Formats: sequence, C-alpha cells, structure tokens
Amino acid sequence: MSPRASTNTAAGSDATLNELPLLRAERLWGFWGYSSVNVGLAIATWAFLQGGAVALYVGAEAAVASIVVGYGISVLLVALAPCIPSARYGIEQFVALRSVFGAGGARVLMVVMSALLAAAWSAVLAIMFGHALDNVASQALGLDLGGSGVAVSLIALAAVLLSWLILARGPVSIEWVNRIVAPGLVLVTLGMLVLIFTQTSWSELAAIPPLASSGDPHLDFMLALELNIAGGLAWWPNVGNLARLTTSTRAAFWPNMLGLFLASVIAAVVGVFAALALASEDPTMWMVPLGGVVLGVLALTFVGFANITSVVAQGYSSMVALKGGGGRLLRNVRWAVLAAAILAPAAVLVFFPAAVYDNYSRFVSWGAILVGPLCSVQLVDYFLLRRGRLRLRDLYLPDTQSRYGFWRGYNPAAFVAVAAGAVTYTLLLNPVTYEPVPAFGFLTASLPAVAVAGVLHYVLTQVLVRRLGKGGYGQVD
Repeated sequence: MSPRASTNTAAGSDATLNELPLLRAERLWGFWGYSSVNVGLAIATWAFLQGGAVALYVGAEAAVASIVVGYGISVLLVALAPCIPSARYGIEQFVALRSVFGAGGARVLMVVMSALLAAAWSAVLAIMFGHALDNVASQALGLDLGGSGVAVSLIALAAVLLSWLILARGPVSIEWVNRIVAPGLVLVTLGMLVLIFTQTSWSELAAIPPLASSGDPHLDFMLALELNIAGGLAWWPNVGNLARLTTSTRAAFWPNMLGLFLASVIAAVVGVFAALALASEDPTMWMVPLGGVVLGVLALTFVGFANITSVVAQGYSSMVALKGGGGRLLRNVRWAVLAAAILAPAAVLVFFPAAVYDNYSRFVSWGAILVGPLCSVQLVDYFLLRRGRLRLRDLYLPDTQSRYGFWRGYNPAAFVAVAAGAVTYTLLLNPVTYEPVPAFGFLTASLPAVAVAGVLHYVLTQVLVRRLGKGGYGQVD
C-alpha cells in the first residue's frame, strides 16, 4: 500500500534510486531496523478503512478471526515474493520480474502497478483527507461543506497538490515530513482502543451486529476473509523495494510478520471495533464521538494530514521504481515532472469521491485480481522452477543476449498464467458488483486465483518455454 516508511530510503545513497544491485554496504536495515520500518508502514490510515469495510460484513469476534487468517495468508505470500529475491540479490523488484516476464513484460507491469494502482490509492487517501477536514470544519467551526460533494473534492485536490509540492522538493523533504507520522498514528490507534473500551464493554461490542449483513453469516465471513486477503496482497507493489535495502533474506522475511501482519491486524481490528461501536464504516466519523470535540478534532486533523504523508510515500515509491527501471527516458525526466505525472490521475479521480471512497471493497478486489496471480507466478518461478537462483548479469543484458530474453523481451506463458488467475477470480467474485457465486463460500476468490496461476505457469514453463530453450530454465549457472 502506501509505505510511508519507504521514504526513509532517502537517507541512503543515490544507489537506491537506480536499478543496479545494491552492495551490502549500501543496504540500510537489519532485522530490527526493517521491523520498525514495517510497523510504521502498517500503522497507516488505510488500515482504518480496512477495518470499517470488514465491519460491514461481520461482528467483532468474526472480524478478528477473518483479519488474522486473511492477513496471515496474504502477508506470507508477499513476504516470500518479491521480498526474498530482492533481498538476496539487492535488486529492485521489477528487475527481478525480468526473469519471469522478460524485460519488456516487467516494464509493462511496473507501469501498471506503479502508476495506476498508486494513483487509485492516492485518490482514496486524498478523499479521506477531504472528509476529515470537512468534519473538522463542521465540528470546530460549525461549517457545512457539503459532505461528499464538490467541497470534499476540492480539499482532496489540494491534498494532491500539496503532496506534489513535497515530492517535487526531493527525497530529503519527504523523509522530514514523515518522521512524526508513524509514532503519532500509533498513539491515535491506541488512544482509540482505550476510548472504545471505556465506553463499551467487550460483551456489548461482541453483541453488535455487522453494519450491512447479507443475512448469511457464513457468506459474510467469507466476504470479510476475502477482503482481508486482498488487503494483505495490496502490499506487493512496494515491499520488494523495501526488502532490497535489508542486509539478509531473514531480515527481509521475518519483519513482515511483525509489521505487515501484526501491526496491520491491530490497526484493522481497532478500525472494526470503532466502526461497530459508532455504527459507521467511515474513519473520519469516529474521532469526535470517541474523544469529544477538542481531542476528536485534533486527532481528526492529524489523521487527515497523515493521509498526505501516505500519498507522498506512495508517490515516492512509484517514482523510485520508474526512475530505476523505466529506461533512459524516465531517468532523464525531472523529479518534479515525474511527480506530477504520477499524481495527475489521482487529481482526476478525486472528483468522483463517492465512486472511489464508498467502494473500498471493490477497489481492493480489483487490486487482488492482478496481484494474487502475479505473486503466485513469481513464487513458482523463483522457488520451484529456478530453485531460488538468478543470474544477475542476465537481468541487465539486452534481450538478444540475456537468458531471460524470452520472446523479444516478453514471456507469454507468464502473462497467460496471470490472466487465467484473474479470470478465475472474476468467475468467483464479481469485482464490479462484489457478488459471489456459490462456490466462493467454500473457496474465496483470491486463493483459487493464486492456485490456478501458479499451476498453469509451472505447466506452461515445463511443457512449452523450457522445451523451446527460452528463459534459461535448462541452463546451468
């Protein structure tokens, strides 16, 4: 998602801004360093949105179970791929994907993941900023700015512009802006938890029904489980580039369990409790009822501006990927111009606040359609087909010279596998209506998509790609 902690890389050398492998001396984090980064990454305002969405389907007890299981599955997947290959070789995660999709294919995925998904997440966070300031104006000043109308869109646009101003000044300003955000959000999260249980007992909280139950408890639980699997998979676009800065594969893997899993679970659970106790899935509606006008407005203001730091961090992570792997053309683009290009789609999306902000479950589902199969294909390729070994030199050679050249820089087998996984997902859960078929109640959508993509990639590679001598699968290092 929006890794505010990734901006700490700004303190590192310029090597972090290119696609060449990082030497051990250029890496920043051991186990505890990367753990603290991951905790800061996980304690983000989007976690409150996740909790509010889960509360639509299930009550407190089922919500905790769905969050723990869902995040446990998906964080394990993203902790293995792309973190392990990026950490072992010190390579940018889309560079590692050249061994799977070819250089051209990896570049296509980089643009899609770094631009489109980043823009969508930035729009969600900017609109949340608009809602937060709208509520501040209402509670503190007695002004009515019109709820989710034009005023919220204009405030959200201002958030995008402010994010661009920070990004345009470069990495140093980004790191400075983010220093106080993660600790502040930890305090807000713990404060919310304390206030919830001073006003509502556990037995009362556990008795509160879901906010929008379908009437089928089993189906509702599976929808909540799917939402949490998809939420965990959403970490994929950024965690590989963070793991690249760790000193070992162990330091790249285990901190994900402390940060992306444990901290995310805690933040999302607090979000569920707040949504149920206050009968609202919108995090910007929780602060004042919980803390009163003064504390509530202060917390709401902080959360609102924390969204800007998340937009900045999301944009920075995308810019690092594009600068490093986008070729000579993008490397020569001025930082401010690239920042504007990254945030421009978000500036358009903020004018559709209801469509973006009020459809969080569908939005996360659209991400999982691609990320789940993509993660599976990478796992199968790296751990099973290549036995955890890559040839660094070939990752940077021209297509005609590299063992990872495939067919003019593209591996159609990997794309077919991802497409098959995406189709499997949509057959089980309609991403537009969020309506499942009966089989979804036993399978979820993400897990079959992951399985289909992984199995098909293995079969196609063994039967077609390897026999045709493409991809270097039969070559000995």
